[in-house]
Amino acid sequence: MNVQYDFDVLIVGAGAAGYFSAITCAEQNNSLRIAIIEKNAKVLQKVLVSGGGRCNVTHECFDNKKLVEFYPRGGKKLLSVFKQFNPTDTIDWFQLNGVPIKAEADGRMFPVSNQSSSIINCLCSKADALGIQLLLRTELLSIQQSSDESFTLTTNNGLIHTQKLIITSGGAAKKDAYNFIEKLGVRLKPPIPSLFTFNIPKHPLNDLMGVVVQNAEVKIPELKLTSKGSLLITHWGFSGPCIIKLSAFAAEQLHQRNYEYQVSISWIGSRNTDAVIQTLTAFKNEHAAKNIENAIPMQLPKRLWLYLIEYLLEKPEKKWMDISLKFIHRLAEKLCNDLYSAKGKTTFKEEFVTCGGVDLEDVNLESMSHKKLKNLYFAGEVLDIDGVTGGFNFQAAWSTAFIAGKSASTD
Repeated sequence: MNVQYDFDVLIVGAGAAGYFSAITCAEQNNSLRIAIIEKNAKVLQKVLVSGGGRCNVTHECFDNKKLVEFYPRGGKKLLSVFKQFNPTDTIDWFQLNGVPIKAEADGRMFPVSNQSSSIINCLCSKADALGIQLLLRTELLSIQQSSDESFTLTTNNGLIHTQKLIITSGGAAKKDAYNFIEKLGVRLKPPIPSLFTFNIPKHPLNDLMGVVVQNAEVKIPELKLTSKGSLLITHWGFSGPCIIKLSAFAAEQLHQRNYEYQVSISWIGSRNTDAVIQTLTAFKNEHAAKNIENAIPMQLPKRLWLYLIEYLLEKPEKKWMDISLKFIHRLAEKLCNDLYSAKGKTTFKEEFVTCGGVDLEDVNLESMSHKKLKNLYFAGEVLDIDGVTGGFNFQAAWSTAFIAGKSASTD
C-alpha cells in the first residue's frame, strides 16, 4: 500500500468546525502531526458569507439551560457540550487571538470589525502558526479502518493514513454525500433543509412585499407550533425571524407533508379575540368621524391595514361611525387568526442549514467520539444538530469542534 501522507490526526472539511477542531487539537498537544483535507480550492466559505459578510459568530446567551432551547435538533442533549465550551468561551478565545466580539440589540454577536475576514484570517493564521497542514482540492472517496484502529483514506490525490479521524464535512443536501461515513457503520438521519421561508403562492398579500410586522404571532395549527417576533411579507410569502425560527422547529414535520400546510397569523401578537373586539369598539367610538382608511388601530403598518379592510369591506372609505358590530367581529378574527395555505419553501438567504446527519445516539457528546468505532470523532453540521438563526449554528460548531479536537489530542 503506497501511502502518500501519514498523520496523527486528520480533519475532513475546512470549515469552521474543521479549523477549530484542528487548532484545538494542536493547542492541546503541539507534537501531533495534524492536517485538514478539503475537496474545494478555498476554505471557510460559509464563514465568509454568513451574517451578510459579517459572520454571526455566536449569540449573547450565557445560560446553558436557555441556550439549548434554540436547538430543534440537539436540545437538552447539548447541555454537556455547552458545559465544556459555550458562548463565553467563544468570545474569550477570539478576544485572546486578536478578534474582539460585540453584541447587537437582538443578541447576535459579530467581530467588532464587521468583517467575516477577521474570523477567517484569525483561524488561518492560527492554524499556520501551529503547523497544521492544509491539503486543498483533496476529495475523500472512501475510508477504511484497520485492525489497529487507525484509518486509511482514499482520495483523488492518493492514500492518506491517520491514527485519528475527525469528520467535519458539514451539512449536505442529499444523504448520498454521507456515503463515506455510512459505509463505516455510522447511523445517519437523512438530511433535510432547516431555516427556510414560507411560500404562499399567487396570493394578493404578496403585493405587500417589504411590509414588516414587528410583533406577529405565527402558528402551524396542525403541529401545535408557535413562534413570535418580527415577520416580513415577501413577494413569495412570509419571512423574518419568527418565520425562520418556526421553520427550524417544524422542519421534519413539514418535510413529511411535502411543505403543504396551514399557517395562522396574528398580526397583533398574543391577543384574545374578545379583547380585540373591545379595543376596536372603543377605537370606533373615539374616532367615529374619521375615515377608516386613515385612522388605524393597534399600530399596524398602513399597507397591511388597507389590505385587511379592503379584503373585508366593499367600500373601505367608510367612516368608523358606519362600521357595524358584525364587521368589527370579522376584523378581530382576521387580525388574530388570519389563515393562509403554504406550499413549498425558499431557502433563507445564504444561511443554508440542514437537520439530519450523524445520529446523536451513536456519539458520545462528552468527547464527540463514536461510541463503537474508536478514534473516530465528529463536529459541526455533519452531526444531527441544528439551531435557529442568530449565531447558534456557529456556536454548535465551535463547541463540538473544541471537544472533538481536545479529545483527539488526549484519548
